[in-house]
Amino acid sequence: MSSTDLLLHLNHKAHYLLQEDADKIEKLIEVQMENLTTRQCPLYEEVLDTQMYGLSREIDFAIRAGLITVVAGKEIMSKLERNLAQLYEALNAKK
Repeated sequence: MSSTDLLLHLNHKAHYLLQEDADKIEKLIEVQMENLTTRQCPLYEEVLDTQMYGLSREIDFAIRAGLITVVAGKEIMSKLERNLAQLYEALNAKK
């Protein structure tokens, strides 16, 4: 395997793993959206915020290590941030 092939493999692997972590957060958001009829849980919001922060650190590391591009990292985070904003809007509208 050439160094170019290895780097390409590492880039794909890093993007896959980051997307896998983003999908887990997406699932947490979806579950909360489905359960808007239950009362708001500050602990759940704290977990989401912590997960988002952790993912942002992972993405930052991958960018600095040259494993993904800045654009790819921003795409992953911005999709989650939009969905999280929709969740918070829905929770605020419920109040």
